[in-house]
Amino acid sequence: MRVSIVIPVYNEEPRLRKVITRVEKAIERITKDYEVIIAEDGSIDGTDRLARQIGRENPKVIHLHSDERLGRGEALKRAFKRSKGEILVYMDSDLATDLKHLKELISFIENGAQFSTGSRLLPESGTRRSVRREIASRTYNLLVRTLFGIPIHDMQCGFKAFERKALFDILDDIEDKHWFWDTECLVRAYKKGYKVVEFPVRWKDKESSKVNFVKDSMRMGTKLVMLWWKLEGFKWMCL
Repeated sequence: MRVSIVIPVYNEEPRLRKVITRVEKAIERITKDYEVIIAEDGSIDGTDRLARQIGRENPKVIHLHSDERLGRGEALKRAFKRSKGEILVYMDSDLATDLKHLKELISFIENGAQFSTGSRLLPESGTRRSVRREIASRTYNLLVRTLFGIPIHDMQCGFKAFERKALFDILDDIEDKHWFWDTECLVRAYKKGYKVVEFPVRWKDKESSKVNFVKDSMRMGTKLVMLWWKLEGFKWMCL
């Protein structure tokens, strides 16, 4: 299979069918050889029943259910391991990134990159969100670049693609089970020497985002320092 698209969902019953329809329309303009995996993560609002129904109606849509909340990162890992595509894609269920960029996201992998990611923070990007979130995002990504020396401006954009073999090379090394998964994935990929391509996208913040600004910012900062200690700390101790 050419492309597997994974969409992690939690309590998305009101918009799930519309999301899947939009994603299918976008990918069918690129290839007919695809699957869409709904990585449903312990929802309690009826999302599981609707996802199961959509899967029964459409053989290209696969529903993966978890009785308990795994966390976004763990749901992604589980879905990738069940996927069949040679190019693996994931996007957040709010579809904050304009789907017109899907072809570009995939084409970078087809043309030799192992990892590609949309960016909300490049000069050419078109981003609409609050000033507070913009400042927090830029500060966080500056810290990532400073700690790890990685020339990527936006680690956390929920719009990424991977060469299957390269992702599976690091997949079990990624320890985070929730929002930090994106950062840890790209840091580990870069440190292993894989080619990571970042490109500008149009992105609009959604009011229904599951991110808790204060709690998740503190958690992400802590996890960033812990990852630095695991990957870089010993080097500094030896200086």
